[in-house]
Amino acid sequence: MEPLTEHRAERKKTTIPDLQKMKVEGRKIVMVTSYDFPSSQIADQVGVDSILVGDSYGMVVLGYETTIPVTMDELLPVCRAVNRGSSRPLLVGDMPFLSFQVSQEDAIRNAGRFIKEGGMEAVKIEGGKEMALIARSIVDSGIPVLGHIGVTPQTATLHGGYRVQGRTAKEGERLIANARALEEAGAFGIVLEMVTEEVAGRITGALEIPTIGIGSGRYCDGQVLVLNDVLGLYSRFTPKFAKRYVDLSQMIQRALQEYSGEVRSGQFPSMNNVFSMDPAEVSKLGPRRKG
Repeated sequence: MEPLTEHRAERKKTTIPDLQKMKVEGRKIVMVTSYDFPSSQIADQVGVDSILVGDSYGMVVLGYETTIPVTMDELLPVCRAVNRGSSRPLLVGDMPFLSFQVSQEDAIRNAGRFIKEGGMEAVKIEGGKEMALIARSIVDSGIPVLGHIGVTPQTATLHGGYRVQGRTAKEGERLIANARALEEAGAFGIVLEMVTEEVAGRITGALEIPTIGIGSGRYCDGQVLVLNDVLGLYSRFTPKFAKRYVDLSQMIQRALQEYSGEVRSGQFPSMNNVFSMDPAEVSKLGPRRKG
């Protein structure tokens, strides 16, 4: 494996036209979520194409039951941290619930905050045809928009909860129409969440813009996963579509258990972990009191 530092030096900034070119050439797009400086730095070094600062931050980091409570003020500092850690991936900020649905003016203003205050380069909004006008207004203001259809966590209760979308031909046609509406509104790509593989493939073939799948099968132009799912750091549940590549939770538990044991037994800190005075200076301190 080549050194990450050398690999990073040779790579250039990923742009929206780069993602479009990848679709045309049949090269898969790699997107991952990130919520802090260290993980974005690692993702940058590895060479992912795009980082999404997802509103899933509210669940996997803040411990909310859903993404609904997440606010702009909670996400913007996270965006800034991710920006500081990465220089190559396209950075996308996930607009939280009610930051874009109320009005076009609110949507533009809050999208602008992601760019100006958060250091993002694009924003993601949930919804299909009903959000096309909002998407168009943001795009027309000069801010790139990534769409998101299928399971949309912010409005999941309206669509029967977290259930797979596109199980019938009628549902499939509705999803295709939603995707086309977002493309016509100027979205540069669309996230497809928990859409049947067959419908996701039809959407991918029907659009000129890239599709990024999460639980939507093999035929999307790229894939995105929540970093905490990849690393095994979210224990409440593991979605069927997610793949755990390492179980960091177990590794961290073992490390903390070992640390706790060494502290209690007096093994830590050892001589390797302390700072010492010159012996001549120690003698000036007088005897050490017991207890």
